Amino acid sequence: MNALLVAAIVVAAVIVVGLLSSIRVVQQYEMGVHFRLGRVIGLRKPGLRPIVPVIDLLRRVSLRIVTMPIQSQGIITRDNVSIDVSAVAYYKVVDAVKSVVAIENVGAAINQIAQTTLRKVVGQHTLDETLAETDRINLSIREILDVATSDWGVLVTLVELKDIQLPDSMKRAMARQAEAEREKRAKIIAAEGEALAADQLGVAADIMMAHPVALQLRNLQSLVEIGVDKNTTVVFPAPIMSTIEELGSFMAREQDATRVGHSNVKPPAP
Repeated sequence: MNALLVAAIVVAAVIVVGLLSSIRVVQQYEMGVHFRLGRVIGLRKPGLRPIVPVIDLLRRVSLRIVTMPIQSQGIITRDNVSIDVSAVAYYKVVDAVKSVVAIENVGAAINQIAQTTLRKVVGQHTLDETLAETDRINLSIREILDVATSDWGVLVTLVELKDIQLPDSMKRAMARQAEAEREKRAKIIAAEGEALAADQLGVAADIMMAHPVALQLRNLQSLVEIGVDKNTTVVFPAPIMSTIEELGSFMAREQDATRVGHSNVKPPAP
């Protein structure tokens, strides 16, 4: 009886182990590739999937988007400037069978081809194009990677340049260029302002010449502005001084005329 009991327990344990080993769980974000005696016999969708122990093999492949950083690459641009460029790529598996059968390690393969493609594409552009046209460079890299990875059942969804490191000498040269550009713009704006101011002053001068009283009013306004600060010094503009001088000469002429008139009057005859 004891031997039979032990044998039954062993058989039950073997059956339980066999059942456990013949069941695989495929997650919702995965796809199972079913091998039987080394040959692919189909795909297994997410859920509880039975297999034949020892004979069958189920490879689970993740269908989620993978973020892959592309390490910094030393690149010489078309205008012979040495820069370091790093990027990031996003890809996902669209054909689980190809990603398992066509290539051994799809992640490492994409990483290597992304590095070489980054160096190739950026090297065909100048430094200014690399800094200003990153969208076009990203699109070119993604298109090249898509062509290379389509046979692996992989789709590259996005490639972005993450960081561009410039030499210190180039940074200083670009800073001087930007400073000179801003100085040029400042001088042009100042010259345009002077031209507009001169134009308006000419118009104001023409108006004052046509209306002399306007010049006197402007002088009085200047005196009012000076007196706001309660200064003890009074400054007379030059036009007022000339007006005072003209008034003095007018009074002198009037007095001379009066004296001449009195001298020309003859006394009455006796």
